[in-house]
Amino acid sequence: MAATGSEKQGAKAYYVSTPIYYVNDAPHLGHAYTTVAGDVLTRWHRQRGEKVWYLTGTDEHGQKIMRTAEANGVTPQAWADKLVTEAWKPLWEHLEIANDDFIRTTQKRHTDRVQEFVQDLYDKGEIYKGGYEGPYCVGCEEYKLPGELLDGEGEYAGQKLCPIHKKPVEILSEENYFFKLSEYGEKLLAHYEANPGFIQPESARNEVVNFVRQGLQDLSISRSTFDWGVPVPWDDKHVIYVWVDALLNYATAVGYNENQAKFEETFPADVHLVGKDILRFHAVIWPAMLMAQGLPLPGKIAANGWLMVGGEKMSKSNLTGIKPQDLTSHFGVDAYRWYFLRAIAFGQDGSFSWEDFSARYTSELANDYGNLASRVAAMVGKYFGGELPASAADGAAEQAIHEGLAKAVTEADRRIGEELDFQGGILAVFDFVKQVNGYITEQEPWKVAKDTSDEGKARLATILYTAAESLRAVAVLLNPVMPETSQKLWDSLGAAASLGALADQKIGEAGEWGRLPAGTTVTKGAVLFPRLEDKPTA
Repeated sequence: MAATGSEKQGAKAYYVSTPIYYVNDAPHLGHAYTTVAGDVLTRWHRQRGEKVWYLTGTDEHGQKIMRTAEANGVTPQAWADKLVTEAWKPLWEHLEIANDDFIRTTQKRHTDRVQEFVQDLYDKGEIYKGGYEGPYCVGCEEYKLPGELLDGEGEYAGQKLCPIHKKPVEILSEENYFFKLSEYGEKLLAHYEANPGFIQPESARNEVVNFVRQGLQDLSISRSTFDWGVPVPWDDKHVIYVWVDALLNYATAVGYNENQAKFEETFPADVHLVGKDILRFHAVIWPAMLMAQGLPLPGKIAANGWLMVGGEKMSKSNLTGIKPQDLTSHFGVDAYRWYFLRAIAFGQDGSFSWEDFSARYTSELANDYGNLASRVAAMVGKYFGGELPASAADGAAEQAIHEGLAKAVTEADRRIGEELDFQGGILAVFDFVKQVNGYITEQEPWKVAKDTSDEGKARLATILYTAAESLRAVAVLLNPVMPETSQKLWDSLGAAASLGALADQKIGEAGEWGRLPAGTTVTKGAVLFPRLEDKPTA
């Protein structure tokens, strides 16, 4: 996306990252949920006129990937290449994800920098050699504390289970290298206290604070029982623990130890978007590693909740994984992007159902938004030959619309741009859409059109201009959420001819009344949200 005039050369970019996703399988709705949220957030900031950097990618090392590849009869690298090429990147393109970079942890630009980072910590005395034995979940790629484990039942009776994957843990005993994580507990607590918004939501912050207060153990940062990973630079019998490797992508992707200018203009991240099951890695281990290296900490760790199906977290291991394409083929990509952020409060768990999606699509997208756009275009075409008339008789009703728009812009900008409250921001815009629908219902332009006096014509022109100008603002505000739909509406309003490309429109300018000039050619384009066909059967 081209830089806008308000972007200052050398200014710090608004840097947002998703987790880098394991390539043990194809992506499901949970992966797409986080990635769409990041895309909406960064598109929003781009439309503020800011310089933005959006990073996503894949985590390709570790025992889980190795075992998955072995089960499929290929090398880990071949498996990762296949999944990235055939599943991950195509899905992000399909969902209109406008990421600036896609990092893979098997890339040399990453692995070399990881070795340098860890070597530096070792040289500083932050890493030592020791032994460890404990329960390990391969699915999480994490040693578990005994108190976290669940008692197995049925086929797993007598075994201890990972609380997330509900599968038996393995007892591992290895001679490893350890990072002195235990020395950073007080520093982390001091940072949390000085920066109360560092971990969001508050429930996630409380969980992390309580965990750290109980005392931290030193972190095993190498594995020696398999070789699929980045070699420890001073001891090639070990590979670097996959989570240390993975977390460093947020630095290596933006030029750490390679492109200092880019690194200084981008790092640290303003927002790390993570699932709540990987919160501790990002809110405890990652900042401790940065403290040890003397690097700045990220601005915010935002943990989204889980998408639930039938009361179970959505994942392949729980057999609740649903392909995003199963939904986009029925509802469309833009509706998909809209639905999860509108239906679920970001940071909380939320349940998905086909019926809820269908109901919201019909009520809010098709009836409220789509019909408004269709009716306005049709009436401008019928009564003014498709040429947008000038507003000539503003009154109290129009003033209420102006004020409603200003409120919607301010609230949506605060909620989405600052608070990551996507649901609240979207609802603020749709409350305005409902207000405009109510305005048209009350003003009854189809009745006003029967008054052929100058006053009647002026009143009709004002009503339709007010509605069209409202839609111009809605197209701008919803562009980060539904870019394809907003572009269709922009084209229907003829806005490009006078206002330029939709992507160049600023969020703040959306609320400046009167930007869409009279005389614009308004056309009734394709229906924004077509009627849904019957739900496909299996």
